[in-house]
Amino acid sequence: MEYFLLVPLLAFIFFLHRCFFSPSNTQKRLSPPSPRKLPIIGNLHQLGSLPHRSLHKLSKKYGPLMLLHFGSKPVLIASSVNAARDIMKTHDLVWSNRPKSSMADGLFYGSKDVAFSPYGEYWRQVRSVTVLHLLSNKRVQSYRHVREEETSNMIDKIRQQCDSVIDLRDVLSCMTNNIISRVNIGRTYNEGESGIAVKALLEELLVLLGTFNIGDYIPWLKWINKINGLDSRVKKVAKDLDAFLESVIEERVIRNKKAEYSAGEAKGFVDVLLEIQNGKETGFPLQRDSLKAILLDAFVAGTDSTYTVLEWTMTELLRHPRVMKKLEDEVRELGQGKTEITEDDLGNMHYLKAVIKESLRLHAPVPLLAARESMEEVKLLEYDIPARTQAMINVWAIGRDPLLWENPEEFRPERFLNSDIDVKGLNFELIPFGAGRRGCPGIPFAIMVIEVALAKIVHKFNFALPKGIKGEDLDMTECNGLAVRRKLPLFVVATPLSS
Repeated sequence: MEYFLLVPLLAFIFFLHRCFFSPSNTQKRLSPPSPRKLPIIGNLHQLGSLPHRSLHKLSKKYGPLMLLHFGSKPVLIASSVNAARDIMKTHDLVWSNRPKSSMADGLFYGSKDVAFSPYGEYWRQVRSVTVLHLLSNKRVQSYRHVREEETSNMIDKIRQQCDSVIDLRDVLSCMTNNIISRVNIGRTYNEGESGIAVKALLEELLVLLGTFNIGDYIPWLKWINKINGLDSRVKKVAKDLDAFLESVIEERVIRNKKAEYSAGEAKGFVDVLLEIQNGKETGFPLQRDSLKAILLDAFVAGTDSTYTVLEWTMTELLRHPRVMKKLEDEVRELGQGKTEITEDDLGNMHYLKAVIKESLRLHAPVPLLAARESMEEVKLLEYDIPARTQAMINVWAIGRDPLLWENPEEFRPERFLNSDIDVKGLNFELIPFGAGRRGCPGIPFAIMVIEVALAKIVHKFNFALPKGIKGEDLDMTECNGLAVRRKLPLFVVATPLSS
């Protein structure tokens, strides 16, 4: 009888201990504000077709740091400069991991590239290879002739179409594709070579990377990807791209054995990767799949986002004739008497640089930076964040924060004149390429391409919209993907300047 009386007494004592002495009550965990979630899907229904816009709207109600649940996964959305700085600088190491992505695994040889590989010794090694051997200042400068030749070819292409309406997106994408191809593999790839339509494959890969994969957030629903064809699309693109990369590598191996290089010719990324593959230079042997994954990274990172930035920039210039005129005056004055603008001229083009920064503020090519994952429990602002929580930074929202920018919806490059704010990841008001350990290592290369291309375009042509369309009538609808571009291509009429 005494035993049965003891059980409820012990339960009562345990209850009192939990209420008054438990750490969870004496030091209660503080979580970020969170919208109401639904069973199973969590907050997935609130993402919408353009998540950066939907999440920006939610942040106005729940604050600049909010906690959502994508299926079973907790995901922080950071929409303020302070939250971004805390994640990418103060606690950068804690947030340096990437969440597992079945899409990246399928397309990048088990996520063996720089962008998607998990944090650890392997990532440090491949990042070091990329930064020191592929994207160093010396290496970037060695490809100057490639940038200048292909931007000149772009000018010739526009000139040949001056009597018709020009699809500027097509012109810009061809230019960036050619630059990246020559830098990566030493030549431009021919459409349909070896039966492979490379450009179409890369575009499909970009679409897939921007596709929401429900299996990553609700694992027991991953079978849906077999029904809707997503799995088969990933496998086909991966197989065809692998065949292309294998053919490129074999071609370069044969050429390297024959030493078929002209004097002063810069080697392509693939040649550099082959040189360090045995680990003699780095002490890190580079496996074949890793080599291909890094090479594929270079194709993906350098094409879509670069021409997307240029297209948005030209769109804003056509919508704002005052800004276009001011840019034309600067470029043409500095380029007066010159046949062509070169990279040497860019240092004095302060307004051009301000125009590009303003375009990146309003139209970051990747408005939601790739998700990070915390490796341990961390204090973020005043909140307690458990390990294995994902975080996404809404740079689109930061670029429109009225606490940071006066009249944030207005396209006004003057805000960057006499300003130290740059896009290199040190100023968290403007981080279109990310920051910290997981920031994009190719920023200098991308910015150089954008600057020289825009300068040459403005130097050689006057631009107008076709059929009397007014700038304010331009459709600014976005199309979601890895890079958020205009839904409709930009069509223009170009008039060459008289010599």
